[in-house]
Amino acid sequence: MRHSTRQIKLGNLAVGGAAPVSVQSMCNTDTRDVAATLRQIEALASAGCEIVRCAVPDQAAAAALAEISNGCTLPLIADIHFDYRLALTAVVNGVAGLRLNPGNIGAAWKVKEVVTACAERGVPIRIGVNAGSLEPELLRKYGHPTAAAMVESALGHVRILEDLGFYEIKISMKASDIARTVDAYRMLARQVDYPLHIGITEAGTTWGGTIKSAIGIGALLYDGIGDTLRVSLTGDPVEEVKVGWEILKCLRLRERGPMFISCPTCGRCQIDLIATAEEVEQRLQNLPLPLTIAVMGCVVNGPGEAREADLGIAGGQGQGILFKQGEVVRKVPQAELADALVEEAWRLVEERGKS
Repeated sequence: MRHSTRQIKLGNLAVGGAAPVSVQSMCNTDTRDVAATLRQIEALASAGCEIVRCAVPDQAAAAALAEISNGCTLPLIADIHFDYRLALTAVVNGVAGLRLNPGNIGAAWKVKEVVTACAERGVPIRIGVNAGSLEPELLRKYGHPTAAAMVESALGHVRILEDLGFYEIKISMKASDIARTVDAYRMLARQVDYPLHIGITEAGTTWGGTIKSAIGIGALLYDGIGDTLRVSLTGDPVEEVKVGWEILKCLRLRERGPMFISCPTCGRCQIDLIATAEEVEQRLQNLPLPLTIAVMGCVVNGPGEAREADLGIAGGQGQGILFKQGEVVRKVPQAELADALVEEAWRLVEERGKS
């Protein structure tokens, strides 16, 4: 059962409550380069990104948010550290949300100015606790950045906002360590009902980071914890979005595009399954329907998996049987398997579009 949270709005996007888990990413462009940032946001949106964040290191970047927010199709989040004036400029320039830890921006009056501006414009604040930047007093208390230290940090920032009567809050608590991150979120979920943004921070390069993120994010989502997510990868942020969607699809929490099933191959396989599976996945990655597509290589598990999928092939000796919605369509020579499956997929799209 999903952890019950209150709902906030980032622009027109609902987060928390009964809203679906949303996929977020962060631009790695220089925010001051408006054209490059907007191009990347467009690429992220095409991949399925639903919330995008930009770094705001100085006033030039904060000023650029005006043009970026006007040209942006996604809720835009300004990532602020230390300088409350950057937050005020970002809010005036039309961002949908802030990522800001109120305990890190100085005197109480500075926090109050930011909170007042956010309240006037309906701009939520995400408190983002990171194990790598915990408060010195917490490190002295706990010895190192434990899950309990992360939770205490998050609750301390929450109290600052609540004392000012501000409750449009989202929280994240990330570490590069899976166990520490999962433990922290589980502890916090028992104490608050604010929406939670989840992820494993500094997860690594695309290959290793994908595995680490899938384990950590998947564990939390399986527990019912998480209202938004980001897969943090050292690489193209478009890949973060693709991985995020794949995690949600595997857990049957969201649907977007096809779900591919293929066997790992073994000595029984008598077709070039690896090349066929890779070709099918590449050619159908932008299929607009959430079809389940199976590319199977032998007679043991192949027919069953292919029959249960929307479309599938079960390999034999130099050929395969093509299945469509549980029924055998025809036998297809190996050289034509990928073409046959792709053609049937687009035919099914057309049929469903007419129904």
